Amino acid sequence: METRTPLRLAVAQPLCVPLDVAANARAHAAAVRAAGARVVVFPELSLTGYELDAPVVSSDDPRFAPLVEACGEVGALALAGAPVAGDHIAVLAVTGAGVTVAYRKMWLGDAEARRFRPGDAPVVLDVDGWRVGLAICKDTGVATHAERTAALGIDVYAAGVLESARDAAVTDQRAHRIATAHRVWVAVASFAGSTGGGYTEAAGRSGVWTPQGEVVARAGTKPGESVSTVLYASGRIS
Repeated sequence: METRTPLRLAVAQPLCVPLDVAANARAHAAAVRAAGARVVVFPELSLTGYELDAPVVSSDDPRFAPLVEACGEVGALALAGAPVAGDHIAVLAVTGAGVTVAYRKMWLGDAEARRFRPGDAPVVLDVDGWRVGLAICKDTGVATHAERTAALGIDVYAAGVLESARDAAVTDQRAHRIATAHRVWVAVASFAGSTGGGYTEAAGRSGVWTPQGEVVARAGTKPGESVSTVLYASGRIS
């Protein structure tokens, strides 16, 4: 017997304009409307591009207004990426009610560590009774992160990542490992196209994996693509 309402979840890889938060927020809003999902996951630093010198953003930034409006219209939670105060790479939780800093990346790459500080704790959000654990890129490659997040009790492990096209297989390997090790759904939004920071060709191929490690939704390699699926508490697929 299902004890929760099935959850429609989407992973999106919108076209990114480096450092243009306003344009990127509009692209996020279009993706949210097109997905029609309860939860929409976006890549790492999706609102600024992978620009490690990008100014931090605040939760009340007026440039987020189109995204807030779109989330309100369709009843979505958007999980978007941006640099925030304290010098953290963060996941922003965006709803029709506004924007909050939901999670700060715990494991940083070498270049990132020259500017940013690591977050100190895993985070789980409750969405209609579904427990969604949050991750950002390198977090997914550190087994301790998934272990600590799963220990909080999760149904979904949702990550925003950036990999170059030549390293596309890395995302698949990590997602499969996390799904099967912890018997959870895994949703990965992966940047596509040019994203800044020297990434002229990011991998794309955002996807959703079942708790058995099977891919049930997969985007291609082009910017602007998104895919969605319905998650069931039993782990079955629609």
